[in-house]
Amino acid sequence: MSQEILINVTPQETRVAIMEDGIVQELHIERSSSVGIVGNIYRGKVCRVLPGMQSAFVEIGLQRAAFLHAADIMECHTDDVANPEKPIQEVLREGQSIIVQVIKEPISTKGARLTTEISIAGRFLVYLPQQNHIGVSQRIEDETEREQLRNRLISLLPEDRVGGYIIRTMSETASDAELLADIDYLQKVWRNIQESSQQAPERSLIFHDLSLPKRILRDVVNESTTNIKVDSRETFQKLTNFAGLYVAKAVNHLVHYQGERPLFDFYNVEKEIERAMSRKVELKSGGYLIFDQTEALTTVDVNTGSFVSGKNLSDTIFKTNLEAAHCLARQLRLRNLGGIIIIDFIDMDEDSQRDTVLEELKKAVSVDRSRTGVNGFTPLGLIEMTRKRTRESLAHLLCETCATCQGRGEIKTAQTVCYEIMREILREAKQFAARELRVIASVKVIGLLLDEESQGLANLSDFIGKPISLHAELQFAQEAFDIALI
Repeated sequence: MSQEILINVTPQETRVAIMEDGIVQELHIERSSSVGIVGNIYRGKVCRVLPGMQSAFVEIGLQRAAFLHAADIMECHTDDVANPEKPIQEVLREGQSIIVQVIKEPISTKGARLTTEISIAGRFLVYLPQQNHIGVSQRIEDETEREQLRNRLISLLPEDRVGGYIIRTMSETASDAELLADIDYLQKVWRNIQESSQQAPERSLIFHDLSLPKRILRDVVNESTTNIKVDSRETFQKLTNFAGLYVAKAVNHLVHYQGERPLFDFYNVEKEIERAMSRKVELKSGGYLIFDQTEALTTVDVNTGSFVSGKNLSDTIFKTNLEAAHCLARQLRLRNLGGIIIIDFIDMDEDSQRDTVLEELKKAVSVDRSRTGVNGFTPLGLIEMTRKRTRESLAHLLCETCATCQGRGEIKTAQTVCYEIMREILREAKQFAARELRVIASVKVIGLLLDEESQGLANLSDFIGKPISLHAELQFAQEAFDIALI
């Protein structure tokens, strides 16, 4: 599997597409007006402690106060280490100054989520200055390999080391020199953070994580990366300098794209972004998926559509579900859907088929860099899974609620609006003395009142004893109307 990374830069926005075997798998977008803050470290001020929720709100200088749960408090930032069983009101107090790190972006109406357990990510290691243990990424499953990596790192660290480390998957192919360079880099960053924290006022930023292109070089580039194409000369030069210092293997893969066509157009990424906005996703076989995203969870419905090439109905359903499992895993990454995800595969009669589809889904999501968990089929035949959510989904980032339907995805029919208008006319006529009532509504609604509903409107006019005139407003949406008293 070959991987290509495309970086499109404009003054307002930076977009990164991660492609595997020529197919877009992930999209990352960072705007100058709303730069991502996960990984940033702040000196905050506790503004409210909620014993009933075992949580607190902390002001860090953002528009909304950030959320800190008791489970994410490692130290009480006094002389004593906090007891995890202590109630939060005994650990924090209102007005207290506290060093915190963002672990989840503000999403919708919710503020950022915080932790007091500081972690600094390098290319091969994650430094945990407040801990002392050596951990290994859960993605490295072989126990022998995990132990070898742990012993190898311990041998490189000084005996009087301060802080702990998590060994990332990329360290499997790293040399001792690269690991030592990463350790040195992380120690320097931590020293700078400590110095900055002593001088920083409350509600201020102490440490800003790397920009999106640099984070991609640090976290995504691996042995399968063949090209990293950047369409900005300035960003290309910055990434070259950064890679020379910290990601040496990426230097030879960096390319300044100077093609006549825009980078994302040339690789059809723009079309993929449009498809990722759609509720319906077509499968090659003729089947399709329907995605519905709500505040609490995302539901995915699998349908056979026009696919009828199986040996029989059972075979058709099985093949559609298998294809859907792989498409679904890709769409979760592409759309950056997180939280609880409910999947309604087409009902299968054979347990062996259900087991195969479940295993294919687990295999497909295993390459996801976000932590995922897949449960088995429920008694209702649904699959429940979770995907770690640290930032807004692609739809929430690029779209807003429709002003016409208010997010329902449906609007009232013209006939329904006509009847609402008639009821409103009756109310107005009883409350106010007017010579005439004028209905102002959309072209379609007015057309219906002049045609099919004309008799009903005439009867209403006779009943209230006042003339009713009509005016079509081109700018009105179908549900909008007004009754003017003349």
